[in-house]
Amino acid sequence: MSKSPPAAPSKVRAGMGDVAAEFVEVWSDTDYVRATGLLTILDAEGRVDEKHVPPLPAETWLRLYREMRLVRMLDERMMTLQREGRIGVYAEARGQEATIVAPLAAVGPTDWIVPAHRESSAALLRGLPLPAFVAQLFGNAHDAGKGRQVPGHPVTPRALRVLPMSSCVATQLPQATGLAWAAKIKRDNTVVLGYLGEGATSAEDFHTGVNFAAVFRVPVVFMCVNNGFAMSTSAKAQSASETFAVKALAYGIPGVRVDGNDVLAVYAATHEAVERARRGEGPTLIEAVTYRLGGHSSSDSPERYRADAELVPWQARDPLLRLASWLRAIGHLDDARARAIDDAIAADLHRAIEAEEQVAAPARRSLIEDVYVRPLTSLEEQLADLERVRAGGGGG
Repeated sequence: MSKSPPAAPSKVRAGMGDVAAEFVEVWSDTDYVRATGLLTILDAEGRVDEKHVPPLPAETWLRLYREMRLVRMLDERMMTLQREGRIGVYAEARGQEATIVAPLAAVGPTDWIVPAHRESSAALLRGLPLPAFVAQLFGNAHDAGKGRQVPGHPVTPRALRVLPMSSCVATQLPQATGLAWAAKIKRDNTVVLGYLGEGATSAEDFHTGVNFAAVFRVPVVFMCVNNGFAMSTSAKAQSASETFAVKALAYGIPGVRVDGNDVLAVYAATHEAVERARRGEGPTLIEAVTYRLGGHSSSDSPERYRADAELVPWQARDPLLRLASWLRAIGHLDDARARAIDDAIAADLHRAIEAEEQVAAPARRSLIEDVYVRPLTSLEEQLADLERVRAGGGGG
């Protein structure tokens, strides 16, 4: 009498079924490949894989080029102002503009943006007027934040749906998840795009935000911008994981690793994740692999922890050069049009800086406002003392 063949081992997702199963399938081979590979559509020479180009009009790609030039030229100008002592600290995004511009193009106007500390220009791209952005850098009377925030942390009108930035690592991730959870409860057709650096994956708030989002399947996309360094700590010293995107699989959500200097690939990955979230299928973690060409901020000296030679290959992968090469190849950009774009941005920057640098500081009374309906007597007394000192009359 022949024996029946042994039953195939049962498969369950880890932690979500019979822990005594003979075989536990944690994730599929396809999931693993997406989280450890590198999605690229536009190569370093500006050539594309036509079958994977997102179906957007050429004018849209030209707009993204224009926006990336705005980010680049804004950062260059503000770093100059900072070195001249005209503004305080500044954090530039030179070399990683595609990770800012492309994800924003993949979300809708009613979706929320939760930036980390290097995405200040996201407010501009969502509609904040350039003079208002510059006013915040000067901390003048036109600054909606009344000079109370670090330069480069603009306060935006609620209608733009851009949360104020926080320089504290990863604290914005539970906030992004909370916004998405609220949208799900209210049954709003809203997705939240939350930015983080690769260093944030070592913080407690990363676990809190991502784990909660995964468990409750909220509509949030986590954009992890892996620019090589968290402050002065290299990505290699930050985590023993094979990639940062692969961390998503342990939370039971998709992880996608993408070339962060390829604006087409970043857009494609974000668009897919946004649409997935909008269908109610939960969060996605995207790792955009790029490089921070400058310092962590204007207060940083990156030459103390990395060699200049390390920048050379990344300079050749400049996201602006790659996109410009492709746009030229398809006939939508030439020298004259590129100059016109730069000239228009330069003129706008000049006008905004010239106007806002002349604006006075916020009224000193603003120091004690906006906390209590009526400022406490003690605060009024302190303000009066300050006014006497400023007037040269000495303290009380």
